Amino acid sequence: MSEATKCAWITGASSGLGRELALQMARDGWSVAVSARSAEKLDSLVAEAAGAGGRVAAYPLDVTDADAVGRTVARIESELGSIDQAVLNAGTHQPTPVHEFKASDFRKLVDLNLMGTINCLERLIGRFRERRAGRIAVVASVAGYTGLPQASAYGLTKAGLINLCEALRVELKPDGVTLQLVNPGFVRTPLTDRNDFPMPFLMEVEDAARALYRGLSRNSFEITFPRRFTWMMKLLRILPYSLKLAVTARMLRRPEGQAT
Repeated sequence: MSEATKCAWITGASSGLGRELALQMARDGWSVAVSARSAEKLDSLVAEAAGAGGRVAAYPLDVTDADAVGRTVARIESELGSIDQAVLNAGTHQPTPVHEFKASDFRKLVDLNLMGTINCLERLIGRFRERRAGRIAVVASVAGYTGLPQASAYGLTKAGLINLCEALRVELKPDGVTLQLVNPGFVRTPLTDRNDFPMPFLMEVEDAARALYRGLSRNSFEITFPRRFTWMMKLLRILPYSLKLAVTARMLRRPEGQAT
């Protein structure tokens, strides 16, 4: 199958990694359906991709609305053809320091990062299993490897996605469906621009999207970048708690005026 006949669906495509990936895939001839809550930002992406070898089409969507997800997937397949590659990238980050611990913050991140992805998977898995074909990439984060200070809600959702993908990978393989897990480190995006702490091995979004795009063409389960940072986080994950918690304690940033 030529790239020009392939259809991809990317969620969280209005900015950052999803947006850049859509542009790179369109330049290679893919028909790319892009979804996010901001119709205006999607229209800007469509305009930027005009003249590329492929096509970018906007499908505004709030992935926390399960019924809307179902309608959107049906519309994409009706207008662009069967989805060959889905990249479930919609998500957000919000610091959750213990001195501001609120269930509502956790619910917000769980609804979007975790349940939003699950809503998309529900609509894709049945279609792909019936066709005995299709590829799905779920974007989690190295923050899901281990608990990090002030990221308890974000890390919870990303750890949940990692566990989910580990389970689904082996269940979907006999049906001819490839599931991949994407665990990025720090990538320069509007989301990370809000961070007020050091971000080791920060990648430019163009480089990160290229790394992700390369990974989509392979059959490996996990796609990670940048490699040095992700392997450091993997090492942290397997340390004994006495060492691991000593390391993560050094990452803790205290509120202004609070004694250390």
